[in-house]
Amino acid sequence: MSENHEREVWESRFGLIMAMAGNAIGLGNFLRFPVQAASNGGGAFMIPYFIAFLLVGIPMMWVEWSIGRYGGKHGHGTMPGILNRLWRHPLAKYIGVLGIAAPVAFAIYYSYVQSWTLAYSFFSLTGVYSGITNQADMGVFLSSFQGMTTSQYFSSISTAYIFFIINLSIVFWVLVRGVVKGIETLAKYAMPLLMVFAVILVFRVLTLGTPDPAFPERSVMNGFAWIWNPDLSRLSDGSVWLAAAGQIFFSLGIGIGSMQCYASYLRAKDDIALTGLTTSMSNGFAEVVLGSSIAIPVAVAFFGISATEAIANAGAYDLSFQSMPLILQQLPVGRIIGTLWFGLLFFAGITSTVALTQPPMAFLQDEMGWSRKKSAAAVVTFLFLFGNFVVFFIGHGVINEFDFWVGTVGLVVFSLVEIIIFAWIFGMENAWAEITEGAAIKVPRIFYYMIKYVTPVSLAVLLVIWIYQAGFDLILLRDANEVDVPYLLATRGIILFLIVLGGVLVHHASKKWKA
Repeated sequence: MSENHEREVWESRFGLIMAMAGNAIGLGNFLRFPVQAASNGGGAFMIPYFIAFLLVGIPMMWVEWSIGRYGGKHGHGTMPGILNRLWRHPLAKYIGVLGIAAPVAFAIYYSYVQSWTLAYSFFSLTGVYSGITNQADMGVFLSSFQGMTTSQYFSSISTAYIFFIINLSIVFWVLVRGVVKGIETLAKYAMPLLMVFAVILVFRVLTLGTPDPAFPERSVMNGFAWIWNPDLSRLSDGSVWLAAAGQIFFSLGIGIGSMQCYASYLRAKDDIALTGLTTSMSNGFAEVVLGSSIAIPVAVAFFGISATEAIANAGAYDLSFQSMPLILQQLPVGRIIGTLWFGLLFFAGITSTVALTQPPMAFLQDEMGWSRKKSAAAVVTFLFLFGNFVVFFIGHGVINEFDFWVGTVGLVVFSLVEIIIFAWIFGMENAWAEITEGAAIKVPRIFYYMIKYVTPVSLAVLLVIWIYQAGFDLILLRDANEVDVPYLLATRGIILFLIVLGGVLVHHASKKWKA
């Protein structure tokens, strides 16, 4: 493609920060984080979480912003073209395929889960589940909504399917409008609303106290204590460290290809040091302060610690879609509070879904020369077709399989490869010059050495420990239900297909690149 290809740029710094925050702040902060914390020992999870944030999260945020802005200077908004510029090797562009295939695989299941938040916001506002008073019945409500069973609440999957279509239609509408009129405009309104909703909910949780005096141990304060009082024995478990690192990557939006894509729409001299740090800190605030102050404390207040942990272990999203509706409707003006909670999740999710779909959008526009409308139609059609696999086979663990390989392991692996190419092949001197160019703050020199040595070594050690302790069992599906195995293998097949298809398209597009 031509290096003079005209690409959009962010219209304002506020819009850029909101869009980047929208990419980072999503369901991972308010929905996935509480579950990861609850299922990995509460407070024990927070120690590797903060270590990963310092050693990996902040350095990788600056790395990905730098890589993206560097690619944008040369007309590339996706990782195949960017890595091809950083490393003049035929293999580089094919490694970059992961930066397109991964966000698509991510969006396939993420967009469906996100559609539930829109549905449940509607259910709460209209009182659809207001008569349900126990967790078992709320579980039936959720499973019948998902089409895994039938009940008096839902006789088929049609309701979930309608909201799935509505959600994809909203994504299409935003993508067609482009970076400034679509993504930036959405973020300017959605992110402030999200924060307002979150603050209101946190205030209500903090004033909840002990809902049932007969169970004094079931209190909001005990919920906070469980999160922040660590069980240090869990720190020897490599899976806890991998989960913490994966959560940092998931919630910050790094290791997936979307951050680099967004950064490619920066101007050549735009600051990335302060803006990247601001994005990281706002995400941390949304996750640790707001996210951890809603779902877990209120669940402990109503169910107790052991029941909350059991709910979290039962399914990745049960804590929010099975327990939170039951809890929130017991509060004064529960319908409104429930609408706010799921509305918050929807705003968080829609901005992240759009971010996940932007890398394939940018590739089709920049590298294949497609129009914006044609690219948006292709991407959303792809999500619809493969999303049906998730919709109809959700009961066989396909979401958790996608989430594990794309949302945890894949993020760590791609980030390791990415930082090696940037810091060691492209060269740390060149990398540091990119990071500090146009910087609005002085980046501490210690991060030079962290990016070159500490971050890649930390990622490599983390992967080795995880593979030794649990990796082979998960890869070989040794603990999987025999009935689910074909569907789990099919999930991996979809991910592999996306990588192969991406490789074919990159091979075709690279013929147009300048030598």
